[in-house]
Amino acid sequence: MAGSTTGIQNVVIVGSGPAGWTAAIYCARANLNPLVVEGAITEENRMKGTLPLGQLNLTTEIENFPGFPAGKLREYLSTALPEDRQPFWILDKGNQPAHGLTGPELMELMRQQAINFGARILTDDVTKVNFTGKPFHLETLENGPIQAHTVIIATGARANWLGLPSEERFKNNGVSACAVCDGALPRFRNKALVVVGGGDSAVEEASYLTKFAAKVYLVHRRDKLRASKIMEKRALENPKIEMCWNSAVDEVLGTDADGVTGVRLMSTTGAPPREVAVSGMFLGIGHTPNTDFLKGVLELDDKGYIVWKKMMRTNTSVDGVFAAGDVADNNYRQAITAAGSGCMAALDAERWLAAEGIH
Repeated sequence: MAGSTTGIQNVVIVGSGPAGWTAAIYCARANLNPLVVEGAITEENRMKGTLPLGQLNLTTEIENFPGFPAGKLREYLSTALPEDRQPFWILDKGNQPAHGLTGPELMELMRQQAINFGARILTDDVTKVNFTGKPFHLETLENGPIQAHTVIIATGARANWLGLPSEERFKNNGVSACAVCDGALPRFRNKALVVVGGGDSAVEEASYLTKFAAKVYLVHRRDKLRASKIMEKRALENPKIEMCWNSAVDEVLGTDADGVTGVRLMSTTGAPPREVAVSGMFLGIGHTPNTDFLKGVLELDDKGYIVWKKMMRTNTSVDGVFAAGDVADNNYRQAITAAGSGCMAALDAERWLAAEGIH
């Protein structure tokens, strides 16, 4: 599907989440013949959460991406996607989810839409880049070097996890790293939930979840929060939030049928362990942008996110290299904002190429 990677590519898009596929759709429709390096299917990427199709491919129900209300969507999906790319529940007519859309379905639709307009796909990882001269050089894991006039980085950011086997077992079955994405789902409404973390992200997650949950336990390893004073005050004064000080989650409890039913908390000060009955666990311990291969090449902030150098533009610190999605966004991290910035990056790249007289 990738076609030839020899010669100089007009646009190489690195990453295959909502930002990457949206950029690919816009670039393909502009006749730029984009090449998408979607990521390699390796055990290392699986463990890191960086397999092709991005974080959304690890998500179940999608309720907040516009345009996909509940309905007979799977009848459309069965005609829109080739059979070898259809999730198993599309083919299993007796197992049709009642909600509108899943993460894998949305990502497959975006991928197919990019293909329909002529985007080419390389299932590989970019391991190293050289942006010091033109054309740009990208090294891949299995397919050798690629040259490009412009590059769009859309490698996303992966959620930080505790690393517990039980946590892995219940991901998307009661364990989540995004309250805004999942908090309003029926499985969490009017239930007790737990949030892990002590910084602003964790407090924001906990406060948001109180809109839907009956109670939120905020678990932190210390006896005071790392969050800003205003966020700390917000948490401590919220009657729905109960602080679990000097505590760490030792195990996520539950069954395959019911999902998460509780957590076991271990004391960091020697107190006895205790179990807390909850229907979901949300991680609020931050994200790690997938920028290891860009260190020393592009300007990154103190958390490793790519810095946009122009207001309301996707330009990076290297002329002709653009960034889109969560890899440059440590604030919103939503599918719809990632897709929007993918559109911006494609338009920025197209205009840059035109100004250079390349296209």
